Amino acid sequence: MNLLMVVAGAAVVLIAAYFIYGRVLSRLLELDPRRPTPAMEMRDDLDYVPIPSKFLLSQHFSAIAAAGPIVGPILAGLYFGWLPALMWILVGSIFIGGVHDMTALVASIRHRAMSIAEVVRDHMSRLSYVLFLIFIWIALIYIIVAFTDITASGFVGGPEELRVAKPQAIDLAVVDAAEVAESGGVTGGAIATSSLLYLVLPIVMGLLLRYTRLTLTWATIVFVPLVGVVIWIGQYMPLDVGLMVQHFRPELSLAEADFIAQKIWDVLLLGYCLIAAVVPVWLLLQPRGHLGGYFLYIALAVGAIGVMFGNFPIQYDAFKGWDAVGKGGETFFPFLFITIACGACSGFHSLIASGTTSKQLRFETDAKPIGYGAMLLEAMVATLALACVMILKPGDALVEQGPNQIYAGGLSQYLGVLGVAKGFAVAFGLMAFTTFVYDTLDVCTRLGRYVIQELTGLEHWAGRWLGTALTAGVPLVLLMRNSVDAAGNPVPVWRTFWFLFGASNQLLAALTLLGVTVWLWRTRRVMWVWFVTGVPTVVMYTMSTWALAELTLPRFIDATGRFTAPTDPVAWAGVVLIALAAVMLVEAIRAIASSPAPPGGMRPALA
Repeated sequence: MNLLMVVAGAAVVLIAAYFIYGRVLSRLLELDPRRPTPAMEMRDDLDYVPIPSKFLLSQHFSAIAAAGPIVGPILAGLYFGWLPALMWILVGSIFIGGVHDMTALVASIRHRAMSIAEVVRDHMSRLSYVLFLIFIWIALIYIIVAFTDITASGFVGGPEELRVAKPQAIDLAVVDAAEVAESGGVTGGAIATSSLLYLVLPIVMGLLLRYTRLTLTWATIVFVPLVGVVIWIGQYMPLDVGLMVQHFRPELSLAEADFIAQKIWDVLLLGYCLIAAVVPVWLLLQPRGHLGGYFLYIALAVGAIGVMFGNFPIQYDAFKGWDAVGKGGETFFPFLFITIACGACSGFHSLIASGTTSKQLRFETDAKPIGYGAMLLEAMVATLALACVMILKPGDALVEQGPNQIYAGGLSQYLGVLGVAKGFAVAFGLMAFTTFVYDTLDVCTRLGRYVIQELTGLEHWAGRWLGTALTAGVPLVLLMRNSVDAAGNPVPVWRTFWFLFGASNQLLAALTLLGVTVWLWRTRRVMWVWFVTGVPTVVMYTMSTWALAELTLPRFIDATGRFTAPTDPVAWAGVVLIALAAVMLVEAIRAIASSPAPPGGMRPALA
């Protein structure tokens, strides 16, 4: 079977869903372009700023579509086969993820752009509000740990023939340009250099936009091509920390030195999170998000062109059987549904939708393209990432590599259709992956800081630094631990935390859908609520709690089958999440049971 048939078919399904089911949701939610939105009523040109939908869509899409829709589909495709992964991406995004995002956005604008946690407080209880905030913070910690370590893993290693140590100049390992271009490989040090240079670009761009007459249009024209320049430079000036470690400790093997180097990068990346969460948004986050958004569109275009004109055959297994398992023994049920999180449904999206996007929505009807449409567009990103697995042969060496390498390998083949040298193409893929992760890391750290400030009531500099230090410090402790499997073999930290992130993120989505269902039922009392948001709530709640239980409860049983109190904080965090979700469910049932019918069965305009 040809890859184009599957990818094009998925695109047609998603487009049809947008126009058909998206229209149904708009009618059920009674979206009215004449009803003033918070951005219009409360406009202050600081937080509340009405933005045309085409610009807000780009901003919202770049915020929600980070590395999640890349890593999850690749892992699920490898473990269970590409067909069930594709089916969950399509069904999940259309009937669960898109509904989740759109209803969370509408709930926020109907409550004066409050966060989804505040909507829960208004319709459930103060206890639910506090528990929801705690749940959000723990879920954000899991996200930061997983994405920090997977990014750090991309900054080390690479083809040994390209890693040339020079003791007299240990800061840089210079590689012959022709050798890089012809080899088709790229070192982790090259990606590290490109990534560091890439972070300089938005800072310069932000300063120029603020203190000169440079317009955003011209800044885009100048700085987007410069992203390609820093990718090119990185190949010739790789910052290979592993070689530096081996220089100072020659008794270590290169693999041992790379292990230490990855930990060093973990620390440096969390340092970036610490800074990015407290500096003004105009200096780093806004220009970096702008550049990242265009990079995301370019990567999508590259994938689409490659699939259309590459004539790639599908070679990987479509279905590996109901008894297929992942590297850690993850079973088809429930792990397929939490391995692919962001590509099908993501609780993280509700934080973006109700945190910033709702304050910029110009018309209620814009909730369809931005809330529902952006989720379907992310499903297309996930489909193209899954396609990178579909074109692999089962015995391909890339199968044993990380998702970042598989994604880069796929993009390099797509770019090869355009005649781009493989060395640059691989670097482009890895850099694209890293860029998407930056979007996740700094946004999650900032959101974590907001949660801590809300829980403690600390504002100004004290709350800012305490919230940021806790949100970046806890992941640091977790990343410095050595992760092993049941046999005692070392396991990358990101691989352990990816499933914990997926389970907690999907449970966050379930709790958001739960809160939205309570809001809709209390204000509308119509039966469609149970089918449109109620059924997705049950599906996500079941799969996520099931997965979380399988991930955490075995840690309380020792080798002899007896109960033990683990020292691993991950186990206790999992128990806390399950307990929080259980209490939230009880609070929701109480709220639904005690809710009076609204007058005439209708909801207030901003209820």
